[in-house]
Amino acid sequence: MTAREWPFWMSPVSYWQPAHFPETAWAGHAPFAFWLMDVLGPRSIAELGSHNGFSTFVFAEAAKRLELGTNIDAVDSWEGDEHIGFYGDEVYGRVAEIAARDYPDSVRLRRGYFADVRSEIADASVDLLHIDGRHFYDDVLEDVTMWRSSVRDGGVILFHDIAVTERGFGVWRVWEELSAQHPSFSFAHSYGLGVLAVGEVSDPRLRALFDADDETADRIRGDYERLGQAVTDRVLLEPVPAQLAALVDSESWRLTRPLRVVWQSLKRKRS
Repeated sequence: MTAREWPFWMSPVSYWQPAHFPETAWAGHAPFAFWLMDVLGPRSIAELGSHNGFSTFVFAEAAKRLELGTNIDAVDSWEGDEHIGFYGDEVYGRVAEIAARDYPDSVRLRRGYFADVRSEIADASVDLLHIDGRHFYDDVLEDVTMWRSSVRDGGVILFHDIAVTERGFGVWRVWEELSAQHPSFSFAHSYGLGVLAVGEVSDPRLRALFDADDETADRIRGDYERLGQAVTDRVLLEPVPAQLAALVDSESWRLTRPLRVVWQSLKRKRS
């Protein structure tokens, strides 16, 4: 496929696969994130909520492969909350290990609360802001209000979980309010992702995304849902080899080996 055959909302990077597959609800948005990184070429990214690090590592991997020299500030308490559950230091430890090993020059983990870290990020210094923290309405609104000024004119804000309306989630309400006032685009798969323009949009591909008519928007969503499903499937299957290895090494597997040998022998005799 030549460059002229690609629709504006896709490119070869849309087909890239992440380098890391920790458990995540964000997996289906990796292909769009790769495309967005290529189009936006951000020098600075701020993430409010990293958890297992999937989205952080997707941005970092794209920056690495595209040679963007991007700085990524991943902000999280790494304690958990009412929606994802609370957890111990082992989660932060895994994320920190990968960040230090694979992305030492781009990823900076800022362990703390969003409000405490905000003063350390200069106004109009962020090209891409990703909001995926505590999901109650008041919390999301506070995050947007506090961090909006950190994003430069022409930048983008991403909101995860805009399609979730139960369990007290309020991202969808904030998204409805903001998307009615600014150029925007939304995906419904993988719990939903909102893409919001900040100020004047300069890149023609981003302008086309925000201006897409209903038919084109449906095609864009369909393409990225299909590409995202492949990544989601990979995340779901990633633990399987380790689980099988644990099973083979388990005491019960060793104790039942004679029974499996007899069963295989009987199967050969019957065939």
